[in-house]
Amino acid sequence: MSTLIRQFSPSPPIRTSHSHHLPTPVFSSPTSRSVPSRKAHRRIQICKLGNFLDLKPESKPEPLHFDLPWIDPAARSRLDVIIIGTGPAGLRLAEQISSYGIKVCCVDPSPLSMWPNNYGVWVDEFESMGLEDSLDYTWPMTSVHIDDHKTKYLDRSYGRVSRKKLKTKLMENCVSNGVKFHKATVWKVEHEEFESSVTCNDGNKLKASLVVDASGFASPFIDYDKPRNHGYQIAHGILAEVDNHPFDLDKMLLMDWRDSHLGNEPYMRVSNSRFPTFLYAMPFDSNLIFLEETSLVSRPVLSYLEIKRRMVARLRHLGIRVKSVLEEEKCLIPMGGPLPQIPQSVMAIGGTSGVVHPSTGYMVARTMALAPILAKAIAECLGSTRMIRGRPLHHKVWNGLWPIEKRCTREFYSFGMETLLKLDLSGTTRFFDAFFDLDPYYWKGFLSSRLSLRELALLSLSLFGRASNPSKFDIVTKCPAPLVRMMGNLALEAI
Repeated sequence: MSTLIRQFSPSPPIRTSHSHHLPTPVFSSPTSRSVPSRKAHRRIQICKLGNFLDLKPESKPEPLHFDLPWIDPAARSRLDVIIIGTGPAGLRLAEQISSYGIKVCCVDPSPLSMWPNNYGVWVDEFESMGLEDSLDYTWPMTSVHIDDHKTKYLDRSYGRVSRKKLKTKLMENCVSNGVKFHKATVWKVEHEEFESSVTCNDGNKLKASLVVDASGFASPFIDYDKPRNHGYQIAHGILAEVDNHPFDLDKMLLMDWRDSHLGNEPYMRVSNSRFPTFLYAMPFDSNLIFLEETSLVSRPVLSYLEIKRRMVARLRHLGIRVKSVLEEEKCLIPMGGPLPQIPQSVMAIGGTSGVVHPSTGYMVARTMALAPILAKAIAECLGSTRMIRGRPLHHKVWNGLWPIEKRCTREFYSFGMETLLKLDLSGTTRFFDAFFDLDPYYWKGFLSSRLSLRELALLSLSLFGRASNPSKFDIVTKCPAPLVRMMGNLALEAI
């Protein structure tokens, strides 16, 4: 369920399915399919004796070829905002802030490098932001295998993001709006009353009224005032050429919770029963598919080795023989846990800002949607004649990203994560069986983080009403502790 995006290289041909089934979204740039080299054929022979883990990825995403306007640190020109990182979050925010005429500089050690991960999104989310042209492949329908006997078909289009298209689009808009770039790693951020500065590994120091951290989960620049008790989503994915696969080309496989592939693996079956994983699959054609074994959320985190072993067993059971691995992906996403300290001197967006969906790991579409809101709050301070800076600025922008209602709804989503952490495979599949039977307004809104607190309460009541008796027993016996924590946190937010 991870919101991953990767430019699959070589990319499958652009295609939008128009079958009579339901809709789905896409991402990537069109490139021709390449014929495997002799080296690749040699690896294919090796794979016959082992499994896909023996194969090495054949390609890596190529950097963009783009003329960027570089800042001249010696000129000591006055900046309004420095953004650390040129991932989706950093570039989207830079694009939005600079549209107000605010002077922005993005600092990154490799601004033109392609993003390493694959991003899957719901098509309607990107359409609502005018970003549908950044999708390179869409499926009109999604499916969820609850178990060997039950499959849900969801009337919602799913898509893959073209990293190249999206990054090019954001870069072009940034350059058009006057954004400058600096190729370096930020080592230190320092603050004065009305100004902040970043010190880079090339010895240069840049100053601005506001520093925004968009460098990802591992950032050292954001402070927390509570223990960071995250859950973790971990996944191993491959873009693979295969002999064949059993999946429908007009359906994106959102979740496959079946465990029949572990029938001859008693140790793994017991482990999977306690800490379940599912298969996430994007079929592009009969011989090209993205496959990802995913642990939705665990604490402590499952090991990559365990994830890979389960994936090997699953593909063997499905009769999928991997001929070559075009790209490989390792994904680790901290979920839930406390928000950063609000406010603080460094602003944040993306993975380090707490916007990851605590129950699903989705982030990219939400970040794209939140950037204009944060940009408006920044523009109201730095673009006004009053020039609000220092603490009032930090308070304004942090509360623009996390107003009280959003903090409260996040507590509810975190409650969902804490509940999932307590469920075994049977409990998890019963949960999703009831969840996807809800009115689509509710399950779509939950997955997209757009329900109000009242709507989330109604969703919970409806979910409990539709749940099976064993599922209700799970809720009654395993939810009280997370529920008490959520109510306590909501009370603190209301103070």
